[in-house]
Amino acid sequence: MTVPARVSLVTLGVADVEAATKFYQALGWPLSASSVPGEVSFFKTAGPVLALWGKRDLADDAGLPFRDPPPGSRGVALAVNCASKAEVDDAISSFEAAGGSVLKPAHKTDWGGYSGYVTDLDGHVIEIAHNPGWPLDAAGLPILP
Repeated sequence: MTVPARVSLVTLGVADVEAATKFYQALGWPLSASSVPGEVSFFKTAGPVLALWGKRDLADDAGLPFRDPPPGSRGVALAVNCASKAEVDDAISSFEAAGGSVLKPAHKTDWGGYSGYVTDLDGHVIEIAHNPGWPLDAAGLPILP
């Protein structure tokens, strides 16, 4: 058997589900009616579903001991690809206005694109990028060569 080449859901462990939910709603992300207020929130995206769940609950569900992640890189970053440099700048401004932090301002990259990094309220790293070599489809997802 093979594993399907897709990611269906991304779950972020958060300190406060309600606060994290308000943050993503402030970005304009649509909250699903499948959410359970204060327990778990699900957001519809053009790609996988984004879930917000308590950090301890996530560790327990996976059968892992709970350890609060230390500051710094967690070895994972989400990415939001944009259709233009202006869209990157607007998205980074929206993250900051919602209470997130700018880790690295948008800049021209050595691979010919334009990219910056932000974090949400729990320090999850999100790259906001425009890659002229990867046009976006009607859903806003990159079309790889």
